[in-house]
Amino acid sequence: MAISKLLNTIFPKYLWKVDRDEKVIYLTFDDGPVPYYTDFVLDQLKKYNASATFFCVGENIKKHPEVFQKLINEGHYAGNHTFNHLKGWNTENKQYIDNFLECQLEIEKFSKSGLFRPPYGRIKKKQAEEILKTHKIIMWSVLTRDYDSDFDAEKCLKNAIKKTENGSIVLFHDSEKAWKNLSYVLPRYLEYFSEKGYSFEPLV
Repeated sequence: MAISKLLNTIFPKYLWKVDRDEKVIYLTFDDGPVPYYTDFVLDQLKKYNASATFFCVGENIKKHPEVFQKLINEGHYAGNHTFNHLKGWNTENKQYIDNFLECQLEIEKFSKSGLFRPPYGRIKKKQAEEILKTHKIIMWSVLTRDYDSDFDAEKCLKNAIKKTENGSIVLFHDSEKAWKNLSYVLPRYLEYFSEKGYSFEPLV
């Protein structure tokens, strides 16, 4: 059984992968918006007529509203990633939900959003139950490990390509920590799958 299918069986209320026969990939970017890094991602996506979903940290939206507005204007979709990038397992439920709502307020100054991704993929059952009342919880089927300094760029690229299939939800980061790998991998990843006839769509 594929990992994404196994996870979907264990956590059926979370979306790990989209069931598609068509050549469609769902690119997602976590932790932005951040000037330069998010701008780079947007430029690469534009080159390949690709749309994506950005799971944004509310604090960064507040700091960089012009970058957030740019990604919305360019046809991408924004999801909630909490206001302070909180790890659910280590956070009291009320604090976590309040932080989620604070991020939602920042997003809704510019756009509507019904998607949430828990930072680190870690969330308590009670937290998830509350968020699922209004949002889909989006996980991933391909973890690029672009953030991992021990994972060199070429290995990161090969890993991402190997694990991608129709309907994959692919996780990148538009942040400084991922820059070394992201700047190498993303253009080559987009080129590889574009040449194979894939399209890139946002999650909605």
